[in-house]
Amino acid sequence: MNTVDSEQVKAYLIQLQEHICTALEKADNKATFLTDEWTREGGGGGGGITKVLTNGHVFEQAGVNFSQVSGDQLPPSATAARPELAGRSFQAMGVSLVIHPNNPYIPTTHMNVRFFIAEKTGEDPVWWFGGGFDLTPYYPFKEDVVHWHQNSKAACAPFANDTYDRYKKWCDDYFYLKHRKEARGVGGLFFDDLNELGFEQSFALTQSVGNHFLSGYLPIVEKRKNTPFTDRERQFQLYRRGRYVEFNLVYDRGTLFGLQSGGRTESILMSLPPMVSWQYNYTPESGSPEAELYEKYLPAQDWLN
Repeated sequence: MNTVDSEQVKAYLIQLQEHICTALEKADNKATFLTDEWTREGGGGGGGITKVLTNGHVFEQAGVNFSQVSGDQLPPSATAARPELAGRSFQAMGVSLVIHPNNPYIPTTHMNVRFFIAEKTGEDPVWWFGGGFDLTPYYPFKEDVVHWHQNSKAACAPFANDTYDRYKKWCDDYFYLKHRKEARGVGGLFFDDLNELGFEQSFALTQSVGNHFLSGYLPIVEKRKNTPFTDRERQFQLYRRGRYVEFNLVYDRGTLFGLQSGGRTESILMSLPPMVSWQYNYTPESGSPEAELYEKYLPAQDWLN
């Protein structure tokens, strides 16, 4: 069956959001998600379900957002690389999450899976899937990073042999702060414009990525959540969160698309950390754990060999 079925995608996305939120509440064992259902204002249609957990035992803030928006014309962020889509109506839906933990020894993480379809009377619809997940540690452990990438490879295993290698490199290239000449974290998977496999297999790959997120992240959370830390580690965590803010506001396609398409600002910016700091001209002390992040973990590398 290769008929494009956006309702099937929507049903999966809502189920994925619910599944992830239930698992995160269990892992936190204190806070619960606030659910905010919203309708898109202004031109076009759609809405979404924003779920946010704050001030938890494990998670300082976790946002898991489902959105579905439609309109008569794609925004510039969607047509910049594909000018042939200008003038088409569109429907976009996805689940996007960002988790900011309390403990600096637990990495921040992001996951997104999404589906776009652009239509024009008298022409075939143009559709594609995109998504991925990445890990942003502050005090990394090699075994955690290797586990993360083993899980990433497992998500790609049912598909072409080079899927993990291609999507890992795409992630390394995408989550890179060009103005800093620095990676945001230790990578994971990223893909976009996926339709060459046909609808059924493209959807299956997207589901595999979404379904593998928790098995990559929660074991790291369990292993590190009780690690003692001091104000030094906390301050470095807040400083490095600034890189997250810089990337999301300068480069992130999802943020740009959401704002340009008239999406709900509160839901779009839920990815930003509740607390963050900047420090002028910061340089980590040579030989310190903070320097190790820059020297050993941020440079892109093959974690599995």
